[in-house]
Amino acid sequence: MMNLEWYRIFLHTAKCRNLTKAAQELHITQPSVSYAIKQIEETVGLKLFHRLSKGVELTEEGRTLFDYVEQSFALLQSGQKHLQNLKQLHQGELRIGASDSLIKHLLLPQLNSFHQQYPGIRIRLSHGKTNEITKRLKEGEIDCAIVHMPIEDPELSIHTLAVLEDCFVVGDAFQELAERKLTTKELAGLPLIFLSPGSSTRVFIEKWFAAKGFDVNPDIELGNIDLLSEFARLGYGVAFISKSFVLEELRSGILFELTIDEPLPPRSIGLAVRRDMKLSLAAEGFVEILQS
Repeated sequence: MMNLEWYRIFLHTAKCRNLTKAAQELHITQPSVSYAIKQIEETVGLKLFHRLSKGVELTEEGRTLFDYVEQSFALLQSGQKHLQNLKQLHQGELRIGASDSLIKHLLLPQLNSFHQQYPGIRIRLSHGKTNEITKRLKEGEIDCAIVHMPIEDPELSIHTLAVLEDCFVVGDAFQELAERKLTTKELAGLPLIFLSPGSSTRVFIEKWFAAKGFDVNPDIELGNIDLLSEFARLGYGVAFISKSFVLEELRSGILFELTIDEPLPPRSIGLAVRRDMKLSLAAEGFVEILQS
């Protein structure tokens, strides 16, 4: 097998056209240079240099090898530079998944901070429901995910990021309901606006009603938080939504929070990563920001 150091010596010798100068550049002895050249020539079975009185000159075969060796070392240097850029987060890729609502209300502020600090990192967002995102994570399509908890999966490691407080909200058309405490039975009888089936939020609220003996069927099913808020504002009914996502609407009086006789339990948001995979340097840098 050819020694990589021999090729390095060959490259310098070809450029210097002198064994002694090549040895000086490489900080080795001249006999070491001669030995390396001899070993390469014996290995390939070809003469690579003409030995001249004032130095050496590449043979035709030597010039052919030189082109490949020069390109190879240039490629190695590019690879080392790329690795250094990755190490310093000047380059790289962050692949992260979350639902649309979590991307907008929880993830985006952190991504902005990360992007300002590391503008060379390419950010790839993957959106979907928690079960879809965790599947992509386990299949290696993304590095990490922001998910609704609880999730019991031995392949994943999940760190709690935030606690969500959910609520029921209405617009002007149902404002009088916000002036008194409602029973779960009264709430179940109102026109309800939920996220689409299969979402973690939808599963959570259906289980909450079921635990109290009510099998509810929403009047309207929507695909994202912004639409929930808008349909509630327009008077279509009672929307179930995370309170932190509509704080401004509640403060400004666009929406009104309903008070119920049995408070909703809090839910947690977590950062999920695979247990068996080391994060990329870019993903590690972003996780540090999330957890700080």
